[in-house]
Amino acid sequence: MQRGEEIYSGKAKSVFKSDRDDALILHFRNDTSAFDGERIEQLDRKGMVNNKFNAFIMQHLEANGVSTHFIELLSDTESLVRRLDMIPVECVVRNVASGSICKRLGIEDGMTLSPPTFEFFLKNDALHDPMVNESHIATFGWADPEAVAYMQKTTLQVNDILSKLFADSGMLLVDFKLEFGKQGDQLFLGDEFSPDGCRIWDIETREKLDKDRFRKGLGGVVEAYEAVASRLGLAL
Repeated sequence: MQRGEEIYSGKAKSVFKSDRDDALILHFRNDTSAFDGERIEQLDRKGMVNNKFNAFIMQHLEANGVSTHFIELLSDTESLVRRLDMIPVECVVRNVASGSICKRLGIEDGMTLSPPTFEFFLKNDALHDPMVNESHIATFGWADPEAVAYMQKTTLQVNDILSKLFADSGMLLVDFKLEFGKQGDQLFLGDEFSPDGCRIWDIETREKLDKDRFRKGLGGVVEAYEAVASRLGLAL
């Protein structure tokens, strides 16, 4: 598979054309960012870890009935994915309170949320990804009602599948974000699922095993990602 022209470069990934009109090449870089890109560093091995971690999770979701954009691994840092028209809305599920929800609502960090909360955010770094609702999405035409319902239902389905996967390996899936896109009339889970876009804690000690290690200056970021992969049985 030949990598073609670069068509998008984000904070930690780049997207290239492929030999197929219906597929793109997703390249995971070693860049690590926080605070909407205000802080960026290079962390050795991170691109490889996130690429293989994402492939593992996407394949697990596919095996459990979730349609994803993932097609196949191409190399240590590249994957072939379906070309999607992305919906500019992020879906966030929280099983435990941490991060922005604690600041917004004044609740205790670490509080178990039962049932889990579900939120929509507009994907816009310049606006710091503001929270939006179904009314905003309809008014501004970001997605139709059927897509909104599908995204919410599927995100909660993913939460059930992955919460069990992590719990069985002694980890707590605190929260995560998902993005969706369309190919033709079909919706797919897109973007990535890695420790960059979720919070993962040790179920006993509550040690942080995700990008909060970078945000909070705790160090050992890639080592924590590798530890999560190892617990899940993923050989890097």
